[in-house]
Amino acid sequence: MFRVSSNIKLRFSLSTFPKRFSSFRATKPVIDKASIDGELRVFIVAGEVSGDNIGSRLMASLKKLSPLPLRFHGIGGSLMSKQGLTPLFPMEDLAVMGVWELLPHLYKFRVKLKETIDAVTMFNPHVVVTVDSKGFSFRLLKELRARYNQQREASSPVHFHYVAPSFWAWRGGESRLGGLSEFVDHLLCILPNEEMVLREHGVEATFVGHPVLEDASEFNLVRTCKPQESKLEGLSTSKDSTVISVLPGSRLQEVERMLPIFAKAMKLLKHQFPKLVTLIHVASNTQVDRYIKDSLHEWPVPAILVPSGSTQLKYDAFGASQAALCTSGTVAVELQLARLPSLVAYRAHFLTELLIRYKAKIPYISLPNILLDSPIIPEALFQSCNPSNLASILERLLLDEEMRAKQVAAAETLTRLLHPSKSLHCNGLEPHGYTPSTLAASTILSYAKS
Repeated sequence: MFRVSSNIKLRFSLSTFPKRFSSFRATKPVIDKASIDGELRVFIVAGEVSGDNIGSRLMASLKKLSPLPLRFHGIGGSLMSKQGLTPLFPMEDLAVMGVWELLPHLYKFRVKLKETIDAVTMFNPHVVVTVDSKGFSFRLLKELRARYNQQREASSPVHFHYVAPSFWAWRGGESRLGGLSEFVDHLLCILPNEEMVLREHGVEATFVGHPVLEDASEFNLVRTCKPQESKLEGLSTSKDSTVISVLPGSRLQEVERMLPIFAKAMKLLKHQFPKLVTLIHVASNTQVDRYIKDSLHEWPVPAILVPSGSTQLKYDAFGASQAALCTSGTVAVELQLARLPSLVAYRAHFLTELLIRYKAKIPYISLPNILLDSPIIPEALFQSCNPSNLASILERLLLDEEMRAKQVAAAETLTRLLHPSKSLHCNGLEPHGYTPSTLAASTILSYAKS
């Protein structure tokens, strides 16, 4: 981990700026402007579980690197709260995914948006950071910029957005990038090649690396296809047991849709594997936690709940498993880096599925397949996401050693793709001390707005 000892304060000055910020030398960096007030005020917004994880890591790195005291305000979950954030309202109020799924929540979103804008104005931050959830995040940044422009504020906060929109996945996605620079000052990218494309469209950006590298760095994850000894409390299985990690999602809507399908698949799979045991990963979302616990009485095989609040516990569960069944999302990358063979599944509202089929320009939905441009991880999407198909693919994944080995081998290539060696060199950070959050925090502190 990249650490700063408690008796050393990093000093940021124009002479220590990364070269790529040379065009901004006419103005003071964020940390110098904050020094006038004797503190750095950061308003940070995360609307879902993955964003809460990214946001909490960023907050921790800012505290390590900043020579000034920090004050945080905004929206986040339990992990960000542990770093000192008192959320404006529950993060779950923003955790809705899809197009038609969003419609019933539009009025609530408008109310929450106004509440957030008023809170930003009252807090008077030096920096506003939004993490993913681009529907809410971009609307917030647009209206904030409009308000400050209307009031002709000379010292409006610098706007950062962490996790670039998936312009590469949709037809016409790149054509909409040009307008981002009107309300986003700098984008923190998590995927290779995003920085280059964004800069070509006039958007300042830095590739900081994928957040899952944070866990891989901290726990030095190395495993093979064979399940490792587990430290999970309550997991006591015989040597001939078949253990599957089940990850139904982090939003209530997707868990309500996916968990019943997964349950039926496990019931079918039990015929082939009588000693089947499932480790059900529960996201840090109170609504999801309640729903999964209420559904356990209908679960067809022995199950152990794995709370996602502990990264160590999560990877212990991966190590104890022979395969995983997951809803598409960040977890597909986590499973790949943990060397756990997996199956990615996804269902949505049928109108949302039609829109995805029409607008998508890539053949895959899971990030490892997209980055490797190969169907390394089997995907069961839309109508193919049914119990019998899931059970059939999982059976092959458990028994076919060649299929399993290909997934494990691909993890090495994926890790290299997700590591931003060039950005590390520009920021003066050593590879052995790198994490995505330290590079993101360094970029924020040294950034000077043109």
